[in-house]
Amino acid sequence: MTAHPAPRDPDDTDGWTWRYEGYDPGQEGLREALCTLGNGCFATRGAAPETTADSVHHPGTYAAGCYNRLTSDVAGRTVENEDMVNLPNWLPLRFRARTGEGEPPGAWLTPDTARVLEYALTLDLRAGTLTRRMRLCDEEDRCVAVTQTRLVHMGDPHLAAMRTEFTPEGWTGVLEVESALDGDVRNDGVARYRDLNGQHLHGWRTGTARGGVLWLDCQTVTSGVRIALAARTRTSERRAVAGWPRTEERAVSQRTDVPVTADRAVVVDKTVALHTSHDQAISDPRHAAVDRVRGAPAFPELLVSHRDAWEHLWQRAGLEVPGEAGQILRLHLFHVLQTLSPHTAALDAGVPARGLHGEAYRGHVFWDELFVLPYLNLHFPEVSRALLAYRHRRLARAERSAADAGRRGALYPWQSGSDGREETQTLHLNPRSSRWLPDHSRLQHHVGSAVAYNVWEYAQVSGDTEFLYGPGAEMLLQIARFWASGASWDARRGRYRIRGVVGPDEYHDAYPGAGHPGVDDNAYTNVTAAWVLCRALDVLRELPAPRREELCEQLGIGADEPEAWEDVSRKLYVPWHRGVISQFEGYGELAELDWQAYRERYGDIRRLDRLLESEDDSVNHYQASKQADVLMLGYLFPAGRLAALFDRLGYRLDDATWRATLDYYLARTSHGSTLSSLVHGWVLARAHRAESWEYCREALLGDVADVQGGTTPEGIHLGAMAGTLDLVQRGVTGLEADGDALRLDPVPLPQLPRFDVRLRYRGHWGVRLRLDDGQLRVSVPESEQDPVRLALGDRTVAVAPGTAYGLDLPARE
Repeated sequence: MTAHPAPRDPDDTDGWTWRYEGYDPGQEGLREALCTLGNGCFATRGAAPETTADSVHHPGTYAAGCYNRLTSDVAGRTVENEDMVNLPNWLPLRFRARTGEGEPPGAWLTPDTARVLEYALTLDLRAGTLTRRMRLCDEEDRCVAVTQTRLVHMGDPHLAAMRTEFTPEGWTGVLEVESALDGDVRNDGVARYRDLNGQHLHGWRTGTARGGVLWLDCQTVTSGVRIALAARTRTSERRAVAGWPRTEERAVSQRTDVPVTADRAVVVDKTVALHTSHDQAISDPRHAAVDRVRGAPAFPELLVSHRDAWEHLWQRAGLEVPGEAGQILRLHLFHVLQTLSPHTAALDAGVPARGLHGEAYRGHVFWDELFVLPYLNLHFPEVSRALLAYRHRRLARAERSAADAGRRGALYPWQSGSDGREETQTLHLNPRSSRWLPDHSRLQHHVGSAVAYNVWEYAQVSGDTEFLYGPGAEMLLQIARFWASGASWDARRGRYRIRGVVGPDEYHDAYPGAGHPGVDDNAYTNVTAAWVLCRALDVLRELPAPRREELCEQLGIGADEPEAWEDVSRKLYVPWHRGVISQFEGYGELAELDWQAYRERYGDIRRLDRLLESEDDSVNHYQASKQADVLMLGYLFPAGRLAALFDRLGYRLDDATWRATLDYYLARTSHGSTLSSLVHGWVLARAHRAESWEYCREALLGDVADVQGGTTPEGIHLGAMAGTLDLVQRGVTGLEADGDALRLDPVPLPQLPRFDVRLRYRGHWGVRLRLDDGQLRVSVPESEQDPVRLALGDRTVAVAPGTAYGLDLPARE
């Protein structure tokens, strides 16, 4: 794997900044995504304020849970898609120079049109700010040094601000500065979606308010969400003359002539408020935005309170890892917190797979919370609870989907958006062949098992039995009912089977030559379905009798259903071939692919499905997987728990069989998803430690180096980012909730010889895990009331407040 070191700031000695030098139009998309600033309510890409959307620049502001549905004519068919909406652009701030009285101004200065003497971007992770430093010269050789600092306020989730310092180099005159709000935006940040309708906004209104405030409001075309922005722009130069505001249908702007003196800096501050009709405790988004921006403090005070809010988050999130890995992990944590902050707990929003950083996947919610919640559970359990509540509020829609499919219980969609209906597109574009193809990924019914897994794990870590036995139980039981009602009995095998699904490996969506989509008995789907049925039975046993009867009556669970769940949970079919677990029934009968030939022909074969389709072939013919599928079982379940699951199903899964299965799929996986290298690194850490780091490092570099080849500019991969954090806190430590104890089974990785993690576990707020010198130390602060119980193999240790326990790491091959 090619090494791509993190862009380092030579003045940063502790790894808290992310720096890009020089202006490179080809890298703007990547930098915009990785320099996004957000607060869990909304986020804005790191686009240049003096530029407009074009093939290089893709400014975007996205609010959590703000979607709109449109129809488009594609390939002779009318298709419907719901998208996370690109909101009006609050960034625009452009400038140009003139020197003589009455002289017309020069061209607007941008990195694309001016002569660029210097250009640098610095993302300050500790402070949550983006600073741009540049020196631009116009045609008359008037050069301006610009330092611009931007924030999206982490304390007040409706505010953003930008301070720009202009210094004319060797000339005196006037700098004309235009500040604007631009509502003429579309969703066009993903090239392959541009044949689709991207005009999500209409009904624009613009105007001004007392105090020099500009405002713009509009609403989404079909969902009717009202969006309003208000902006206040001030300058440090008292002689500045503001012109009349210019109101257009879709934009409002104001130009100010700022007298400047050679080599003396002037400051222009732009403060913006954003409200939508989804916000609580407001009467009208426009009035709320205008009032908020009028009352907002000056930029220096906003910066202080913003930094204070970030400092509080960093204290709760605590993760310290030295070196390049630590710097990248901190960037990953930064973007997780910008997408899912404590503010998110007050919203009706799920986990967008690409963050609030771009328009890929249309901002939809997939199964990525399976990789995100394990981190949040141990730091921000209130956010985990809110994200699960998003799923619970859509339970009724999932029940309708199950009924429409002729099943009981709840069928959660593979792609979710505003209301919980299935949002997976029916067609997708292969950019290599330019053909629109049927999309069958909605058959990934295993997303329901991910929801159930997250409910259970959240409750085990947080101790939140109120949620588990309330909304959590409703989801768990209904997902279990879906699996039980969809399992058909095969008398020849003496087993239950689940047919017509797609597993995590999206390459295989049908059998070769089949007239219908789906495969049978996907091992991951069946084993996780059995696990869900077991947990549903546990919940029913543990519920007090009155609550159990009430819940069964509420959900319409018949008296005979739990007995059927027990039977299915023990007799689901898991296919095997050549001594390994089959990804699905018949996988071992597919043709072998000449991997070397394809690597020699194409180099990067991560998206093998697109390569084969462009050759009029199909990956359905081959033993070739997009990403970890069977091996996902080793990611979700530690070895002992996984072996017990197989034992309950009547199969033997020992270490040798699991290693053989791992080796088999390692040789047949193209890693077409950023999650694949994460999962492989995780499972290899305990099976083939020497090979693990290659995959762990690729997971770390997934977005930093854009290893998927152009996908990061469309939005970061939130699941993979959170998963790398969890790799340290749970993967390496073997940490899992075991009743009222924390179980530890550490595995040493030489490339992570030291780290320091602080956790919240049930009633404990400051448990600290520190790895150093081959020893894992668990300490409990004096402020805790009770000891923390650790489960170590077959023994339990209680760590009292104010003490620590050291566990020597075993040597592993």
